[in-house]
Order: sequence, then structure tokens, then C-alpha cells
Amino acid sequence: MSANDCEMSTAPMDLYVKVAGQGDTVRLLKSNKAPKDEIDAAVKELLALKLNYEALTGQEYKVGVPPTNCTATSPAPAEDEGDYVDPWNVQTSSAKGVDYDKLIVRFGSSKIDQELIDRLERLAGQKAHHFLRRGIFFSHRDMQQILDAFETKKSFYLYTGRGPSSEAMHMGHLIPFIFTKWLQDVFNVPLVIQLTDDEKYLWKDITLEQAYKYAVENTKDIIACGFDVNKTFIFSDLDYMGQSPGFYQNVVKIQKHVTFNQVKGIFGFGDSDCIGKISFPAIQAAPSFSSSFPQIFNGRKDIQCLIPCAIDQDPYFRMTRDVAPRIGYSKPALLHSSFFPALQGAQTKMSASDPNSSIFLTDTPKQIKTKINKHAFSGGKDTIEEHQRLGGNCDVDVSYMYLSFFLEDDEALDKIKQDYSSGKLLTGELKKILIETLQPIIAEHQARRKKVTDELVKQFMTPRKLAYDF
Repeated sequence: MSANDCEMSTAPMDLYVKVAGQGDTVRLLKSNKAPKDEIDAAVKELLALKLNYEALTGQEYKVGVPPTNCTATSPAPAEDEGDYVDPWNVQTSSAKGVDYDKLIVRFGSSKIDQELIDRLERLAGQKAHHFLRRGIFFSHRDMQQILDAFETKKSFYLYTGRGPSSEAMHMGHLIPFIFTKWLQDVFNVPLVIQLTDDEKYLWKDITLEQAYKYAVENTKDIIACGFDVNKTFIFSDLDYMGQSPGFYQNVVKIQKHVTFNQVKGIFGFGDSDCIGKISFPAIQAAPSFSSSFPQIFNGRKDIQCLIPCAIDQDPYFRMTRDVAPRIGYSKPALLHSSFFPALQGAQTKMSASDPNSSIFLTDTPKQIKTKINKHAFSGGKDTIEEHQRLGGNCDVDVSYMYLSFFLEDDEALDKIKQDYSSGKLLTGELKKILIETLQPIIAEHQARRKKVTDELVKQFMTPRKLAYDF
């Protein structure tokens, strides 16, 4: 991203596109004779966007007249300019990582507070997952509705996914699957997992055959997380869409109700992007509706969906939630996770093409040890004496960050933080703890993956009835 204000995601042109897209939404609602309260809400949002536009540019919004300069009467705070988040890019200028409180405000989601966690624990009859307790899953949309449904014995289902861009997955890719498995075990509900091999073909320089191969290989790692074949359907877009009229019909319904202006405003697509990219968001949205899986839900259209995902995927589902009531469906609920940092620090992007940017599920114990010792960004001081006197900074230390994801013992993690912050625990010792934590996790995953046969993959990926009656 350029540092120029005109090119940032908060720029006047970006807001101009959003106002135009919301105007299209209002006109579409009126032409479709939508309910008055829905039209009123859309108009209210349009007016708010216009006020924001005027405040940012000092100009009144006019259709077909883009902003002429970047003069702003109320510029965005400078600290916001360091974070940029969309489904394909995550950038931050802070060694601590993205400011998630500001992201909640920017995206308009709700913070997962202690009251919500307490209610979930009461209904689940067990302690919340450490991802919830530690704020790794930190934001939500309509999670209270899901708990209401569970409390009144109404059905819902889970949906998550993976964009298969390479054969090897890294530790960060496990986060949504670990948490989704816990949710499925707690609530005992069906799960659908989408592999967007079509998306990767559209965005990356790979063949369709490579994209599908990556989907199958990633499926083996997902199965190795322990999912139950009787409760879980894993599907490749390239494979499933041609087999399911219900899925494709939902894709087309969504496409009809989203304008090009809206897609540009939400995802930043330009005139040079292929039309496959522009139409793809509807494909990621479609699994949010139960009628996309008639073999699982017996054709029912009223089963609500809960989507655990990283917060960079939220733009897809903001679009989905906007469309849902206009095509007769319930809005999906969401649980958002924070980002798993690269070994080199939260300011650095993990890349499948850079083996040293993360710990991969194919790494040997020796590779894990070498990567952490050599590449894990440290929050420690330059000398032992200085570190023992001043202590380390857990907010930027990658070894501590990784432990917050994968060390389940709260007391042990608290002690590590205290000892490292006080200087009692040295950087080398902290890295040793992380190495000894991750090596068995990776080894156990690899052992489970070896047991995943091609036949088992086929079972998971075959459209079929699951162990639920609808």
C-alpha cells in the first residue's frame, strides 16, 4: 500500500465507492419492495456514509463526481494508517500486530466479552476453549443468537474453510480448525468445510489441476485435526459446484443482489481484475445457507450458520449478511480470530513460499528447533545483564505469542509471562519452551495424517447425509 492518503483504504475514493454501492443497495431494496424497516436501515446507513464522506473530503457527495482532492476536515488518526486488512493482505506497522479494538470499530462487529464467554460456558457445561479465554477469538456477529438457538434446542451448523494455495499448511492454518472442532464437539452440530481451490486458481499462477491437488492434500491435514466423518462434509468448489444445483442456485441468487459498485467498495477490485474474481465472493457466501447442502439438511432453508474464521475474511460475510434477508435466508453468525504472526514478527507476512516465515506441518523436530532459534523475533534485551535488569517484552516476542496459541495450561503461560517480563527467564530459555511445546504437537499431527487414506478423503468429500436428522 502507498503511504499516500489518497491510496489508503480510508481514502476519499474508497469512501466514495462505498457511498455509491450503498446507494445501489437502497435503490434495489425499493425496487424489490423490501420491508420498510429494511429500507429505512439501508437509508440510514447511506446517510451516515454521506456524512462521513463530507467530513473526510470537505465536499458534498454527488453521483458520478469523484472526490477532486484529499483535503479532509476530519482526517483519520495517524495510528490507524499502519493497519490494512482485507482477505488477501494483512499489513501493520506495529510490532505488537494489528490493533484489534480499532478493527472491531472499523468492521462494525462486537467484542467477545466475559459475559458472552460465561454464558457459553454455562450452556456448554465446560470451560471455554483457551482461544476464547485468551482473546485469540475476540470478535463476533450474532453469537448470542446461536446460543439462543442452542438453549431452545434449535438447530444450527458450522461452516469454515481454507484457501489451498500450497500442499503444506503451517501452524497458523490450524487455528480455525482446532477451534471449529471444539465447537462441534461442544454443540454436536454438522460442519461443512469449503476448500476454495477455484479462488486460488483465479488469484495465483497455478493450473486448475494444481489447485485441486492442493485442496486434496490440505484436506488430509484438516482430517488429521480429528474431525468425525459422520458429522463433517469437506468439499472442493471445483468438484462440488457442478454436483449441487442447490449450491449453484444460491450462488446465482447472491450474484443478482450484489452490484459491481458494492463488490469494488468491499473488496477493492479494479477494472483489470478478471470477472472470475468479481463473481467469486458469492461462492464463498453460498455455504452460509443450509439450502446449499440439501443432502445434509433435507432441503431446509432455515438452519442458521455459525462461521469461525480469521477476521480478514469478514468482508465476504458482511456482504453475505447484507444479502441474506433479501433472498429469504437467515444472516450467518461469525466468530473472528486474530492473526497468527510470522516468525520474524507481527509486522511480517507469513508466506508459503518462504519456509522460514512459519512452522509448517511438514517440519522435522530439527527444522522446528532451527527455525525458532534462528528466526523467531525476540522481545528480549541485547545483553543478558540488561534483560535481567529490565525484562523482556511479551507483547512483541513471537515465541511468547506462539505459546499463547498452543500452550493450553493457563498457569504455565502466566508464569512464563511473569518470568520473562521480570528478566528471570531469558530469550533462549523461552525459545526452548516453545520448541518443546511445538515438536510433539507437529509430530502427533504428522502421525495422524499418515493414517488418512485416499479412501477416507473420498468419504469426507462425498456429498451425503450426515449423522443428523432434519
